[in-house]
Amino acid sequence: MNTTATPSDDPVALWHRALKSKDTRLLDDLLADEVVFLSPVVHTPQVGRKITKAYLSAAFFVFVNDTFRYVRELRGERDAVLEFTLELDGIQINGVDMMRWNDAGKLTEFKVMLRPLKAVNLIHQKMGQALQAAKPA
Repeated sequence: MNTTATPSDDPVALWHRALKSKDTRLLDDLLADEVVFLSPVVHTPQVGRKITKAYLSAAFFVFVNDTFRYVRELRGERDAVLEFTLELDGIQINGVDMMRWNDAGKLTEFKVMLRPLKAVNLIHQKMGQALQAAKPA
């Protein structure tokens, strides 16, 4: 499987490819330096490629299992909303990934929204564990 990005790659297609392969290196090709990540569990926006990559990399391993599916995709010229479902620890989770990108096709904003509250609490716990495990000692 070719996992290198090309400049003409559509950001949504590149996102799907990165998620499917769990190849976090593709995020380097996808994220603008000034990207802003908006989490369903962290109050303040997380600004910058490094922190956004950390959150999205952790999400690859927390969210993406055999039940993860995108069920709807709405697209504009420079933005997209991708609705997803999954089951995690017996909880049915429904959410959306909201993306915006610049002229170069680099993501400038990535927002995640989740429901129900049980799912938000579970994801908060699991993402915290994944981010802590990824921190260098």
